[in-house]
Order: sequence, then structure tokens, then C-alpha cells
Amino acid sequence: MLLENSVFDSGCADCSLNTLCLPVAVSLGELERLEQIIKRSQPLRKGAHLFRAGDVFTSVYAVKSGCIKTYALDETGDEQITGFYLPGEIFGTDGISTNLHYDSAKALDTSAICEIPFSRLEDLLAQMPGLQRHIFAIMSKEIQEDRRLHMLLSKKSADQRLASFLLSIAARHQSRRLSASRFRLPMSRGDIGNYLGLTDETISRIFSRFQKDGLLKTEGREIEIINREVLCNVGN
Repeated sequence: MLLENSVFDSGCADCSLNTLCLPVAVSLGELERLEQIIKRSQPLRKGAHLFRAGDVFTSVYAVKSGCIKTYALDETGDEQITGFYLPGEIFGTDGISTNLHYDSAKALDTSAICEIPFSRLEDLLAQMPGLQRHIFAIMSKEIQEDRRLHMLLSKKSADQRLASFLLSIAARHQSRRLSASRFRLPMSRGDIGNYLGLTDETISRIFSRFQKDGLLKTEGREIEIINREVLCNVGN
């Protein structure tokens, strides 16, 4: 059943996130050509998979609303979260080199997704240099994020990991012209711990300490950053 909400139906030209998904240099004519290949299907329900590891790679995806997490399974079959994707962010590029997805992608909330078939996108990229550079920049950013996460897990304390994570989420909200100080975390504390290489208990303990020290307020998944300067110092 389709949800009756304009966020699922509007096109790129009307989407408030198009400056995040698309380069500024894309002209109206180029935008119309891109619109013709984008697929917008029924919203992905919370807990549903968009693709699984081993599936044939056919498309890249943009989050229009909701949140997607990607994860891989280690040698023991345990889940290792590899990323969280918020509105305006593109994911699914993990399968470009092998034509198979390495990760699985799962909705953390009911999510509207724009699907861009890669074979048709390749044809457009050859004709639209601005879009080509934008896609390459996205892929470069993915590599940088992987490297940043590796450094975060290998060198930083538990407090530094969580502080850095919260500041990253705040910055991503700010890029959407939303509040960088008050926001809802779509992922559970267990998912945050998994992503940061920490236990649920450690995440809960640090949240409590940050709140006690006046760095932030928490109510369920609602977060308010009270002292950004100190939180930044913790994260560095």
C-alpha cells in the first residue's frame, strides 16, 4: 500500500534535497533527462531490505526520506554495520566494481528511495560532465568515510567515537538546512554501538555521562547538543 505523502511522489525539480543529490551545474534540460530514468516505487517499510549482499548490482540509490543502514556479515555470521544514510545521501555504490553488492541495505524507518539504474546512468554521465564529477565525488567520499571510520575505531577512545558520531550526524542535518543541535537519531543505540565497535552498555553509559556533564540532553532517540564546544573537544 502506497503512503499518501507528497515526499514520495515529487520529482527532482520539486525535491528540497536536490542540491544534495545533484550538482549545482545540472541544467533544467539535463534534470529532465535524469528524471526519465529514476524509478520511484512503493516506500520501503521499516525493517525491509532494499538489497542483500550477493545480489546483482543494477542501480544506485538516493534516500528521499527515512534512513537506510548498510551492513555486512563477518565470518561468524554476525552483522557489522558499514553506514547510515540520511535524506539527500546516495548509497549502493559498493557493487560497481564486481557487479555484486557486498553490503545489505535495510530501512531503519519507512523510507522513500529514488532508484537510478546504473546502465542508463552511465550513458548520461558520458554526456553530462557535471553529473559525472558529482558521482565520482560521492564515490571518493565513500572511500574517505571508510578511512575515517577505520581511524576512529583504531585510535580513538569510546567517548571520542560517540562524540565524533554525534557531531557527524549534526553536520549532516545542517547540510539539509535542519537543526544541527536538536535532532532524532533513527538508529538504535545497539546499532550505534555496532557501527562504532562498542557494546550497547558502553554507549548507554557514555550517553548518561555526556548528559550528566551538560554536553547534551537525551530523551529516547531525541538529542539536543547543549555544549558543542566541549563535545568537539571530546571528539578530537
